[in-house]
Amino acid sequence: MNSSQDERREYFRIDDSLNLSYQPVPPDEVSGCIDRLEKELDSHFTVVSSLAAVTQEMTGTLHKIEANRPEIAAYLKSLDKKIDILGRAFLAQTTELFVQPEQDVNLSATGISFQVSEPIAAGTILELKILLLPSYTGILSFAEVVSCDAIASPDSTFRYNLRTNFSHIRERDRDVLIQHVIQRQGAQIRQAREQLDKGQA
Repeated sequence: MNSSQDERREYFRIDDSLNLSYQPVPPDEVSGCIDRLEKELDSHFTVVSSLAAVTQEMTGTLHKIEANRPEIAAYLKSLDKKIDILGRAFLAQTTELFVQPEQDVNLSATGISFQVSEPIAAGTILELKILLLPSYTGILSFAEVVSCDAIASPDSTFRYNLRTNFSHIRERDRDVLIQHVIQRQGAQIRQAREQLDKGQA
């Protein structure tokens, strides 16, 4: 796939529902946090996203195997599912996001917007933990606040709409995020088409 196609995919945006947490990072700690993210072994939270990235890397080879030795390909897919199940179980025991309610967001490979209860100044760097659903893939990234606008609903728990751009995300995590956005977009299009067909029946 050429670079222009990759760029277009990065700018796909969807309305989604997922679990997330965030915390501001002091300016003098940002560089160290990013360095640790890049150099350290995968944390409990990111293990499933790393497994998903490896699965994506194997896709081309697996298709070739499937064409010539379908029984071996089926076996490898079963192993991949087993590893994925173990990764999810491991993640469920090590992150608080599993017990948090889902949150509506607007998501792309370049940023995310969501609602918050307190205003956050533009330019603030946030550490974001994003748990994609239904795959339960955890992505750890850093994002810069672009804007934080008040919402005209004073009785709501969330009173501000926060827009952020990813200031640092591992390339393999961005690839996983792109695939998630494309899959969710496809599912939403199919669902809308099915509802339209039912309405015309």
